[in-house]
Amino acid sequence: MPRPMTITEKILAAHAGVDEVEPGQLINCSLDIVLANDVTAPIAIKEFRKIGVEKVWDRERVALVPDHYTPNKDIKSAEQAKMMRDFVREQDITHYWEIGCMGVEHALLPEQGVVVPGDVIIGADSHTCTYGALGAFATGVGSTDAAAGMATGEAWFRVPASIKFNVTGELGPWVSAKDIILHIIGMIGVDGALYQAMEFTGDTIAGLDMDGRMTICNMAIEAGGKSGIIAFDGVTADYIGPRAQRQWVVHQSDPDATYAQVIEVDAAGIKPTVAFPHLPSNTKPAEDARDVWVDQVVIGSCTNGRIEDMRVAAQILKGRMVHKDVRLIVIPATQRIYQDAMHEGLVDIFIDAGAAVSTPTCGPCLGGHMGILAAGERAVATTNRNFVGRMGDPTSEVYLSSPAVAAATAIAGHIAVPDDLQ
Repeated sequence: MPRPMTITEKILAAHAGVDEVEPGQLINCSLDIVLANDVTAPIAIKEFRKIGVEKVWDRERVALVPDHYTPNKDIKSAEQAKMMRDFVREQDITHYWEIGCMGVEHALLPEQGVVVPGDVIIGADSHTCTYGALGAFATGVGSTDAAAGMATGEAWFRVPASIKFNVTGELGPWVSAKDIILHIIGMIGVDGALYQAMEFTGDTIAGLDMDGRMTICNMAIEAGGKSGIIAFDGVTADYIGPRAQRQWVVHQSDPDATYAQVIEVDAAGIKPTVAFPHLPSNTKPAEDARDVWVDQVVIGSCTNGRIEDMRVAAQILKGRMVHKDVRLIVIPATQRIYQDAMHEGLVDIFIDAGAAVSTPTCGPCLGGHMGILAAGERAVATTNRNFVGRMGDPTSEVYLSSPAVAAATAIAGHIAVPDDLQ
């Protein structure tokens, strides 16, 4: 009989063609999807050429998404996108979305059913761990590893140990999945899960919709995690059923699987949370940050640009105006989300409140475009990273929050919780 294993170990064992694996073991795995974007794909394409193979291993298992500097902001970004576009045409790659169809990659691939439960996915982007919300093993890699994956359909891994985060209890008013993961990162630090799989369980996690689960897994990397993962359940089935382009495989952790740690998290003790500069772990309750005035608010990104995020923001902004000294930028993460927001009247609410609404792009999250900060400016953002200079000038500051706190902040002009607006 195989040893008791975690969900991560089971997925990796299946893709390595072995009965069991254990933490620290080096294995070679078959891949289901290899992903890259307009920043990382050009490097991967150059390395792919050096390998000397003529064709990608499977044109239906490579996904290329132009989302970081698109719509192109300058000549250099246009050249990057063109290199990727030319490669797509040459290789006849199936999963490519041009401007007008594309979205932020980590919102787009689940929405389109490209990634499914049980997959092993590598992406040349650190937030590839988002897909763990579907019960898949997904992790970020360098562009060279992505090139090798495109050529061979394989990658090697050191099997990560797993940490179980058992989140239980009822969430308080305006507390969301973003607050859960910021709270956890604040607890363990930015290297608290270094090269470990972060497995999220408990009745609080079970009660989250797929949008919230993707938010949590998206930020596993911000605690140093190799991956984040949530086991398949009815919520997963309802989400993936109408979308999946392939059959999927369900894995569950054995009850007696071994974990490096089991960390209990009381959901009732979590408050709306803000990560102060310049680390996602530098967290404080939003209610203790009301003296932080801001110049800009960004609601969007692969972390919080999904339809439920848009709905929460609109609920708070409806009938109110953005503070006269604040620029509010709202970016739905995919065209489908943009359309849904439009049909639900959310876009009207945003514009009536004085927000700018953008076509899908990563844009401001990485300091690319559509919201660069000048020297000394401050922003609250629903993005995932707030390192020095992340969104612009090195002396600017980024505060991470949920859509609820971001929307309230845009109205108040300083960091706020929705209840402050009553």
